[in-house]
Amino acid sequence: MPSESEIRDLPARGSMRLRGAEVSRLETFVDAAFAFALTLLVISFDELPASYSELAEALRSIPAFAASFTIIVMFWIAHRNWSQRYGLDDSLSTIISLSLVFVIMVYVYPLRSMMAAAMSAITGGWVPSTFTLEGPDEARSLFTLYGVGFTTASACIVLLNVRALSFADALGLNAIERYITRAEIAAWSIVGSFGVLSASLAWLMPDRMIGLAGWSYALLGLIMPIFGRVSGRRAGRYRDPESPAASGSATDSADCGQGDITE
Repeated sequence: MPSESEIRDLPARGSMRLRGAEVSRLETFVDAAFAFALTLLVISFDELPASYSELAEALRSIPAFAASFTIIVMFWIAHRNWSQRYGLDDSLSTIISLSLVFVIMVYVYPLRSMMAAAMSAITGGWVPSTFTLEGPDEARSLFTLYGVGFTTASACIVLLNVRALSFADALGLNAIERYITRAEIAAWSIVGSFGVLSASLAWLMPDRMIGLAGWSYALLGLIMPIFGRVSGRRAGRYRDPESPAASGSATDSADCGQGDITE
């Protein structure tokens, strides 16, 4: 267990001391894997556009790419924050991190297909999509594949934070840091549950309402800000004079789960 002076000298971000400020080999590998996953989002052409019209057509795919990019980066930020906050590189943490990488590498394919189809539908075909679905059963299967990947990736983030909480004494986590870790677990549990919700709706809804399985994710834009505000207010009761952010606002929700998802 680190000494009090060692903990006090650690750099901090908000209310969290950064025990893994130095980049580890695991974090470097995960960063590289996420970067490769992002390249898979844009590898969709056999050759570069040969004319302005082809270039304009390619640029219309930007909204689908931006949506896919945002989701991949959301998971990367969550892992980066976990690495910097706790600096764990034990065997189980490594296995969970590698599992996250594996899920993201597989998840990128249904993610790209889903976002291209969704953006094409929303824009009335202005955003191009070469992905086609033949019948409602294929749509249900796509929502299920996407939901399984979304939930599994979220579960990896949950497990990493559960692992960190199990090392709370060894890492010298104070009350506010333990609360933030628990809030992170709760936040990603909520996020991951929407993959299950979406997949369930895909099979429960009648054919004409299958689209609700995709729109269900939009509820996260309402629920997570509320969660961030509530958890931020509750964090005030755990603050103490030794907290690195003791002089800051007790409603600093950026440290309480919501900030890591929307940062």
